[in-house]
Amino acid sequence: MDFMASQKPKQPPGIPAPPSVGSDDSVVLERRTQRVKPPQMFQVVLLNDDFTPMEFVVHVIQEFFNKDRDTATQIMLRIHLEGKGICGIYTRDVASTKVDQVLAAARASGHPLQCLSEPVE
Repeated sequence: MDFMASQKPKQPPGIPAPPSVGSDDSVVLERRTQRVKPPQMFQVVLLNDDFTPMEFVVHVIQEFFNKDRDTATQIMLRIHLEGKGICGIYTRDVASTKVDQVLAAARASGHPLQCLSEPVE
């Protein structure tokens, strides 16, 4: 069976009728571009101690921060001489993961190496 509407359907009460094409009371919305700030960056810092061997620190920097041996040695010497050294700058989640990886490797090897992340100013 085919049913055909003999009249235009009526708008239910309480719901405004959609504007017809070409009417003068139509509303045009402007598209606004959204400005997104880049994420805050965090630096991963290794701290000096008197018990962790220098070779282990170089190994950790090479392993978790993808530095070559010369760069890792320079960072290790900065940690040894200045008390701390920056190993890399990452977003918050990546920096937190790097800190966890370094601390887990140090504990597994029996070293008291300390690592933390600080916001970059």
